[in-house]
Amino acid sequence: FLYFIIDIITAVHNYVMSWNDSVEYSFTDKELHFIVIGILGMAMVFVVHGVVLWLARNNHLMTITFIYVFTAIVVITFAIEIGQKATGTGYMEFGDIVAGLVGFLLMFGVFAIIRAIVHLFINRHEKY
Repeated sequence: FLYFIIDIITAVHNYVMSWNDSVEYSFTDKELHFIVIGILGMAMVFVVHGVVLWLARNNHLMTITFIYVFTAIVVITFAIEIGQKATGTGYMEFGDIVAGLVGFLLMFGVFAIIRAIVHLFINRHEKY
């Protein structure tokens, strides 16, 4: 999956670079990052905002919480590995990132099951 994502990013990068080389005014690397990441970020804002509004209107607040926390955990695990590489306090390993994310997903799964059972029990007793 990661290689698939890398292939997509490479294809987009090559397209942007070939476009940049073909225009009369060539953008610098910083200008290209400014434009591409700005456009990508705004596209994500519109999509994510729509999804979050739908989830909130349909009472899926825990899903919003999960998405937010999972995103933060991804950033934190990458930051830890990059920090280890930069400081020499450990080895930067993709396997460590995967292990951390799987740990969170497993623990969240257990939490979700317990939460569902509790809600089922509470909802069942409220009807009587």
